[in-house]
Amino acid sequence: MTVPPRPEIRISDADRERAAVRLHTALGEGRITVAELEERLAVVYAARYASDLVPPLADLPGEPLDVMQPTTLSTPVGPPMVLRTGMGTLRRTGRWVVPARLRVHSTMGSVLLDFTDAELTHPVIEVELELGAGSARLLVPDNASADVDGLVAGMGTIRSKVSAAARRGAPHFRVYGRAGMGSVTVRRRYRLGNYSF
Repeated sequence: MTVPPRPEIRISDADRERAAVRLHTALGEGRITVAELEERLAVVYAARYASDLVPPLADLPGEPLDVMQPTTLSTPVGPPMVLRTGMGTLRRTGRWVVPARLRVHSTMGSVLLDFTDAELTHPVIEVELELGAGSARLLVPDNASADVDGLVAGMGTIRSKVSAAARRGAPHFRVYGRAGMGSVTVRRRYRLGNYSF
């Protein structure tokens, strides 16, 4: 007796949203155009089965059906590493071991946290910023994502040039706290020939 093949399982709204996030990330990275984004989103939101998600995601990094398995990132636990500066400069660059949680206080100084050559042993790194009139720059690896939604600015500015969507196997930064009159920038490291900054 031949057993008929099991029919495909219908996908959920959450599956469609994760596929849409991947498309928006691809747009932000310059892999697809706005017109391509709109065309592919139409396919994603009309999808009923997992196989329907393959065509709009097939030529992008990652397996198309990975979106069926949500990326779950737990909140780090344990005491944070505390870094402080008054009116001076606080720098962490080169090779250093990054803890799961960082708490940074700066009154009027400048802060540079360069994670690009650091040892990242945790999938999620929480960075709590308490800035007065100082500024902070966070340089993250090329494959990293960073969520700055929990960061509040008084008279300062907050800029992130990094995708906020967490990706499986890549480091994810949660940046929160407050910037009074200072500025916060989250970006990748610039490279110019043999130089990086």
